[in-house]
Amino acid sequence: MSIHSQIKTSVDPVKLDKLGEVAVKVGLRLQKDQDLVITAPIAALPLVRSITRHAYLAGAGIVTTFYSDEETTLARYAHAPDASFDKASGWLYEGMAKAFEQGAARLAIAGDNPMMLANQDPQKVSRANKANSMAYKPALDKIANFDINWNICSYPHPAWARQVFPDLPEDEAVEKLAEAIFAASRINTPDPIVAWAEHNANLKTRSSWLNSERFDALRFTGPGTDLTVGMADGHEWHGGASMAKNGVICNPNIPTEEVFTTPHALKVEGTVSSTKPLSHQGTLIDDIQVRFEAGRIVEAKAARGEEVLNKVLETDEGARRLGEVALVPHSSPISASGVLFYNTLFDENASCHIALGQCYSKCFLDGASLTPEQIKAQGGNASLVHIDWMIGSDKIDVDGVRADGSTVPVMRKGEWA
Repeated sequence: MSIHSQIKTSVDPVKLDKLGEVAVKVGLRLQKDQDLVITAPIAALPLVRSITRHAYLAGAGIVTTFYSDEETTLARYAHAPDASFDKASGWLYEGMAKAFEQGAARLAIAGDNPMMLANQDPQKVSRANKANSMAYKPALDKIANFDINWNICSYPHPAWARQVFPDLPEDEAVEKLAEAIFAASRINTPDPIVAWAEHNANLKTRSSWLNSERFDALRFTGPGTDLTVGMADGHEWHGGASMAKNGVICNPNIPTEEVFTTPHALKVEGTVSSTKPLSHQGTLIDDIQVRFEAGRIVEAKAARGEEVLNKVLETDEGARRLGEVALVPHSSPISASGVLFYNTLFDENASCHIALGQCYSKCFLDGASLTPEQIKAQGGNASLVHIDWMIGSDKIDVDGVRADGSTVPVMRKGEWA
């Protein structure tokens, strides 16, 4: 049986092609003669083909795709020797980093089975993730520092669809998840590229207001949450389209509903509870509760996946500190859909969220000119990981705290105040 015959056909091909076009023209803004590196689950082959076609129509130099596959990943956990779990394909990531140094763009298609590693040994999962994070760092640094234009979009992997819609037959679940992805990605509008331009303008208005206020901190309050997040010195809010250091304005995430910035790694205090499950590297972590002191998580619990959470926190010193804080209204289209995606790219855009680990250098004034040492001095966090998890709901209030201690309502019951 050919791979083509195994690919699910319940996804609307016209909308899928529009998503491919949006990924290239809005997500990446791919430039003439620019190379492109894609990573994708093998189930996403139809979207890879569409993106590749649109990339070449846009004048791409060469498009190179690396595929992952659930069965081959699980074969490692079933049969590989123990030492395998401390190894990673560093040569591959070194090659990616070299491609990015030479100007290539980066596109990742998300959509793996969120429960792929749920029944595997958490120690092996943790070791493999840490080895991979260390090997990936040369390439990740180019992405996290916005040296290049990059984008993440999604395809409805059958196993992901079954997780989101467990009561439906697989073909129907895939079709329904595809429609949810298209809606969240603004593919269902008459002209998705125009719709994205309007959406980017709205996000720019929000981030501009926050930048004009220059809050010293944000305070989140609600059930299980009383958290004060200090802002990094010289922080800058962003949302929607952003300019990479190579001068290309791209939309890193499709979809996106957030405005985000860098917290101060040493100035986070209090307690916070997750409001949605976190799907991390094939494991579901649910009902997270953590306590911060002087910016560091000193206590962490979870009703499900606690062992994996604590292994993540042990990755390095920066894994216990924040690298991002983001504001998303509870009425965002993704939240309003009522779908729990079990996928951070979507679920983070249904809810205010924070991210453990690496900060974005672009979220500083003149961030492109700052050295890693200067970013650290201003409160930016460094880590091998960057893991977003959701803390917003229709029961959460957010206040901006000025340097003099006075407060300004930012959000009330999950909506912009």
